[in-house]
Amino acid sequence: MTKGEKLRSGCPVSLGLDIFGDRWTLLIIRDLMFTGKQHFREMLQSEEGISSNILADRLQLLLAEGIITKAEDPGHRQKVVYSLTEKGIDLLPILMQISHWSYKYRPVGEAYLGVPEAGNQEDQSDWGERKAVLQRQHLPSPGQEQT
Repeated sequence: MTKGEKLRSGCPVSLGLDIFGDRWTLLIIRDLMFTGKQHFREMLQSEEGISSNILADRLQLLLAEGIITKAEDPGHRQKVVYSLTEKGIDLLPILMQISHWSYKYRPVGEAYLGVPEAGNQEDQSDWGERKAVLQRQHLPSPGQEQT
């Protein structure tokens, strides 16, 4: 929460929607979590077609909320690498549940039908393993700093 931000209410659903209640924020988290995208330009290439100004705005929100971090790309000084924080990784069950709901009630595209873990609610047992993989991919090693 930013300084001076006035909350609509203390309702947990409302508080979450203050961050995730638009059509783009969870898609950015999805890209970081499941597709391996780490750079601004990679996220612009997502099939949903986010505009660069909206992407920049949502990345700033996620940074301010502590859901993602950014660091210089060691392979290219002019690029920034975005990563999930522990707070961002904790969104895994939410994205999995949304995915499960969509498999059940929405016309999921053929390209996604072969992704059983996304549509299978019984696959919750491997969430701990998935979380551990995300932690290794996104969280800094000791001595490595991110902003």
